[in-house]
Amino acid sequence: MAQIKDDILLKKIALCIKQIRKDAAITLDDFYVDTGIHLARIEQGKTNISIITLSAICNYFDISLKDFFSLLEGYR
Repeated sequence: MAQIKDDILLKKIALCIKQIRKDAAITLDDFYVDTGIHLARIEQGKTNISIITLSAICNYFDISLKDFFSLLEGYR
């Protein structure tokens, strides 16, 4: 099965993650050391992020997936 990619949605997710990270005053390096996840490409909207990775990001910032998707609704 071919992987589906929605560039607009990926950009919205990228902006939302980046804002959450910046609001928490966490650097990309700190996040990587703590989680092993490279956020740079995700925050550029170039990576088709999995729900497992998104869940790990949300857990790190102590927000639920539901809250993340609520925040995402505000991005255009």
